Formats: sequence, C-alpha cells, structure tokens
Amino acid sequence: MSESKKTEASLVIGSHSFTSRLIVGTGKYDTFDTMRDCLEISGAEVITVAVRRDRLIDSEGRNILDYIDLKRYTILPNTAGCFNADDAVRVARLGREILEGLENPGADWVKLEVLGDKKTLLPDPLATLQATEKLVAEGFQVLVYTTDDPMTARRLQEAGASSVMPAGSPIGSGQGILNPNNIRICLEYLKEHDSSYPVIVDAGVGTASDVCFAMELGVDGVLLNTGIAGAADPRKMARAMKLACQSGRDAAGAGRIPRKLYATASSPEIGQIKLG
Repeated sequence: MSESKKTEASLVIGSHSFTSRLIVGTGKYDTFDTMRDCLEISGAEVITVAVRRDRLIDSEGRNILDYIDLKRYTILPNTAGCFNADDAVRVARLGREILEGLENPGADWVKLEVLGDKKTLLPDPLATLQATEKLVAEGFQVLVYTTDDPMTARRLQEAGASSVMPAGSPIGSGQGILNPNNIRICLEYLKEHDSSYPVIVDAGVGTASDVCFAMELGVDGVLLNTGIAGAADPRKMARAMKLACQSGRDAAGAGRIPRKLYATASSPEIGQIKLG
C-alpha cells in the first residue's frame, strides 16, 4: 500500500502498510494446494517463508513459489532454524537476494529468529539483539521475534527494530497468551514515545479465541502458522483466524465495560411501564 493510502486502520511496519493485521506462515501444510487455499481464505497480505526450509521443493518436484501469488502477497522472509547471530544475518541476506530477483517488495525486510535451543525454540536474547543491530546497520527493516520480557523488548526497539514481536507462548505450542500482563507492559514500553509503533504477537496461538484475545490486549497484529496448518480443517480455521483478528481489533477499539463484583440490571429502572 502506498504512503498516500495509509489510514488509521492500516497496519504500518516501517515503509510497508497493509489492511490485514493477520500475518501467516507457509510451513507444515500437508500439501501446497492446502497452503494456497488457506493463505487466500485468511485474508493475509503478508506471508512468511523460511529461507532455510527443507520443503522449498516437495517430493513431486513442485516449488512452493509456484503456489504463492507474488503480485498479491508481500513475502516476509524469516530466519527460522538459526541458532546464532552470524547464521541469522547470513540467511537474512540470502532472503533479500532471492526476493530482489523475484521483484517482491519484501526484499527490504526480514522476520528475525535467533533461537536458543531446539527443545523450547525460545529466542536467545543476546544473539537476537546482536543480529538485530547488524541487520539494521545493513538497511534491513527487522521484525524481531522475542520473549514477552518487557526489558528485552525495549532493548530491541532501541536497536532499531521496525517491529518487536513478543511470543504469546512457545512456537507451535498452541497454548495461547500465557502472560497477558507482560504483553501489556511490552505495549506500554514500546509505545511510550510513539503510539503507532507496531507490536505483533508472534507464536503460540492455537485457535481463534487466542487471536481475538491478543488483539483485545491492544497489539497491532498477530503472526501465526501452526494454528492454521495443524488444524483438523485448515481452511475453516483460516477463516476463523481472519474473523477473530478483525473482531479483536474492533473490541479493543470499542472499549469493554468495566468488570464489577456484583450484578447490574441491563434494563433501566426509571421510566418503566407499570402493568396492572
């Protein structure tokens, strides 16, 4: 979306602007056909592709890029599978080269993941910060996956990240938002000087209610993959995630009623018609 078309309803990340606030991945689908359908149903405009993925070409020799409309979607290359800063920077550069060759607008940004171990898939805070600093210095717009620790989030923003993306829970776990208070604090810290700074929940959401809850907390978007790809009916879940993202955003903007200890009658006590 061009600068002139940006609105308050847009998700703005660096120089990019989108209508949909749902970002979806391309991994773990049984078939490329299912993936293609789910991408379309989700309404997403940004999709992530792991540069190091082992299924770029499937067993039948089909290329995943043949199932992605490069004119419709902005590709967000990610560094999934990297466990140190140097490796992540190298993979980010490779992703940029690939997308420059495809003339996709996603060539100037990257979803940065620098993981600590293979069991938890939690990010390595120090290596993530180091990689962020290097990539920002090279001109990348960095969307960085991190824990929900507010101080780490603040450091990554100070390092120049275009978006800080705290995890709702571990990657692929489907546990939803485990620590909403930390997400709220991250939002407070990251938006302290710029209320428009994009904060995106990345990882752990398992169903539509998780997405809705994340958006109701006030985040600007949700990034997910397994929640759709691993569902019994991925196409139906893709639609549910789309609607949940929209509903959560609307609810956050509408302002919920305050929680009260006791009941409050929903019908007025004044001006009622008395019968008999």
